[in-house]
Amino acid sequence: MEKIIDIQDFSHIREIFGIEDKNLKFLEKRFKVTISLKSHGLSIKGQGDKVEVVENFIKKMMELSKEGLAFDRDELKAYAGVKTFEADSGSGSNLKEGEGGIRVFSAHKKFVFAKTAGQQEYVKAMRGHDIVFSVGPAGTGKTYLAMAMAVNYLMEKRVGRIILTRPAIEAGESLGFLPGDMHEKLGPYLRPLYDALYDMMEADTIEDYIETGVIEVAPLAYMRGRTLNNAFIILDEAQNCTSEQLKMFITRFGFDSKAIITGDITQSDLPGGRPTGLMEGIDILKPIKDIKFISLGRKDVVRHPLVQKIIQAYEDFFREKTV
Repeated sequence: MEKIIDIQDFSHIREIFGIEDKNLKFLEKRFKVTISLKSHGLSIKGQGDKVEVVENFIKKMMELSKEGLAFDRDELKAYAGVKTFEADSGSGSNLKEGEGGIRVFSAHKKFVFAKTAGQQEYVKAMRGHDIVFSVGPAGTGKTYLAMAMAVNYLMEKRVGRIILTRPAIEAGESLGFLPGDMHEKLGPYLRPLYDALYDMMEADTIEDYIETGVIEVAPLAYMRGRTLNNAFIILDEAQNCTSEQLKMFITRFGFDSKAIITGDITQSDLPGGRPTGLMEGIDILKPIKDIKFISLGRKDVVRHPLVQKIIQAYEDFFREKTV
């Protein structure tokens, strides 16, 4: 079977094909098709269902390239790993805002994508619920996707500010002995949040927003006694919260706000190494239907493939240890 994709605008071909046509070569190998550029368009040859998948996917890439998005092979590998990618008749539909894409209006990239089925569910949960718990191992996009959604809500004026917080220094928050002001003291502990933020917004804009309070970065202890209205709030590293801290944070939640709580129950710095506050909070709040709980696993890891294997090895080790 052969399909021809009509190409009228060749200005974005490089972004679609990738450096040295690496994107096309990956798609050819992944779906066992042959892709070639001809005078009348882009030819895709192969088994019928595979050709249709690749055709729909490339068409979506063409649309998004006009928005300024460039694809790399690692991103394509992640997209191709989504279970619904081949199963849906509209394969590739996850690559758009409203399903798996989050528009962040960045000079670096126009969209941030949910790259796995679990991440798609996470994005959907954030759109549809005011409080979302996202639990999973490192590399599953818990913090990054939450930050993308926060920036999206701020830029679209659905909230008036972003508040980023987390327990600092083994949940004890003993910041006083460190040199510098609050931002300098807390900076190393909020680095993942800053990294995600700077990947989505211009540095000058971030600094202006921090100075004017549009973006607030604060240790969890600073949330006490406040009511957080009209804000997108991210509590990161919630596995380091005590039960009292998590209750305090949740009850700060105000009108016209969203709160995303992220954590990895396998990496707690609390005494004994058990994330009792997070686990207890989930058990207590589970009956509340308006709160959404998302569990991400090793299949949702979008870092180096070795990270998935490392997580699996740890899971196997501790499973055998408890038997």
